[in-house]
Amino acid sequence: MTDIRICAENGCKRSGAVRLHVPWADDRVVCTAHARVLVQQEGVVAEPLDDVDWT
Repeated sequence: MTDIRICAENGCKRSGAVRLHVPWADDRVVCTAHARVLVQQEGVVAEPLDDVDWT
């Protein structure tokens, strides 16, 4: 995919880099900062997106 993703968290303008699989809500793409916080919740799984430049 070549589309630019924006973090799904309210008010965040960072690029989305991680898809979160959340058992009690819809999956969503978030930035790395939000992913670090949200993945600490039990059951949440983070999947790094393939088309993100990690360098």
